[in-house]
Amino acid sequence: MKRSSRLRPTVEPQSLQPDLSDPEGGKDLQPHKPVVVIVGRPNVGKSTLFNRIVGHRTAIVDDVSGVTRDRNMAECEYQNRLFTLVDTGGLDLNAEDVIVSQIKEQTKIAMAEADLVIAVMDGRVGLSPLDTELAELLRPITTPVFLAVNKIDTPKSEPLLADFYQLGVKDIFPISAEGGMGVDELLEALFPYLPLAPDESAKLEIPRIAVVGRPNVGKSTLVNAILGEQRLIVSDIPGTTRDPIDSLLTRKGQNYIFTDTAGIRRRGRIDRGIEGYSVVRAMRALGRSDVAVLVLDGIEGVTEQDTKIAGLISKQGRGCVILVNKWDVREDDPEAHPTYNLALSRRFPFFAHVPVLFGAAVQQETLPHLFAKIDQVVAFFGKRIQTRKLNLFLQQLLEKNPLSLHRGNPKKSMFMTQVATKPPTFALFVKGAEKIPTAYLRYLEKSIRAEYGFQGIPIKILLRGRGKK
Repeated sequence: MKRSSRLRPTVEPQSLQPDLSDPEGGKDLQPHKPVVVIVGRPNVGKSTLFNRIVGHRTAIVDDVSGVTRDRNMAECEYQNRLFTLVDTGGLDLNAEDVIVSQIKEQTKIAMAEADLVIAVMDGRVGLSPLDTELAELLRPITTPVFLAVNKIDTPKSEPLLADFYQLGVKDIFPISAEGGMGVDELLEALFPYLPLAPDESAKLEIPRIAVVGRPNVGKSTLVNAILGEQRLIVSDIPGTTRDPIDSLLTRKGQNYIFTDTAGIRRRGRIDRGIEGYSVVRAMRALGRSDVAVLVLDGIEGVTEQDTKIAGLISKQGRGCVILVNKWDVREDDPEAHPTYNLALSRRFPFFAHVPVLFGAAVQQETLPHLFAKIDQVVAFFGKRIQTRKLNLFLQQLLEKNPLSLHRGNPKKSMFMTQVATKPPTFALFVKGAEKIPTAYLRYLEKSIRAEYGFQGIPIKILLRGRGKK
């Protein structure tokens, strides 16, 4: 007897309402954010819908099927209700290709973790055999499923919905993900399942860690090891990762958001289209992060492209930890460490303050050492020094290494205060600021590091004149 391919009707909304009471102390807890997963066969508009709901272009969208590979996640808020939205790769249950089969596994994992599922189908194409197979896959799950039929741009297109009622769904949501038509109605249907957002004062700032590097140096392998699951698709094929993938992790009571990014190749070797979008998004992900983990290849050594990526991290003012990956292959070579360290000092003279870890993403013992360095750099990224202490230290520096000024006593004419964090930024007020030698500014920066730390963090010193009206 053939099993029915009907999608299961959505359950009553109250089944997902979170219990916010603390059984021990009666104190309100942070509400659980329901996970809303978008699924569908390739090229039906899942990433376009994802971008529409998120409110900006996060996922890469292209007419070529199979653009999205990993699970792409974003924290969303709709009318003061919170949820986590997950975009998945196009689901082809019959595909045998290595990467496509991994996409299938990623989608199944996402559905297993989902609180709500949005199944997207293409209204212009009509109900396809792959849609029927997807319905068969969704039928036994207990998670509420919402069927969104995309590319219904005008009321005249609504007759195209007729085929989809064969799936036995009571409510079908005709939408245009590109134009936005019907998306609000879809979100309104999700609304009863979503908890209220907490007060702004209750929101905690979570450090964002971007994992960056050349293609195929082991970035996704590292993130999977950190998360303890096959969260990201891993392949020997360079360019497997396309979207920057955010993953929330709690470790020893501390929350982190890790972002796996596309490999950044030399500009002349970047293909136009999908790969170009991937690199641009990798750069944006780096810019919104607190700390970058720069992954280098321990076997190939330090390359010119590694130097350029390090320069991008420095230019964007991000903290940095260097992980020399695949070191398990070379750990028995006594000459390996000094040789690699020499290459680092030559290639990265501007990163002398950045902590370096030699390890392997495939070895669990690497992770505690990596997190220790990340935590240290995160703390320095937001560190602030009291103005009084800073100026007492400045006076000591002037006594050890006086600065000659054309006019005035530097001890009386110089004043320093920290004006920002992330990255730490200092304003140095001094007469004749334009005449301060660059070498003296480097001396100040080096001295501040020696006294207050700031390992892995760029320091900015801004010159400001005094005595001018």
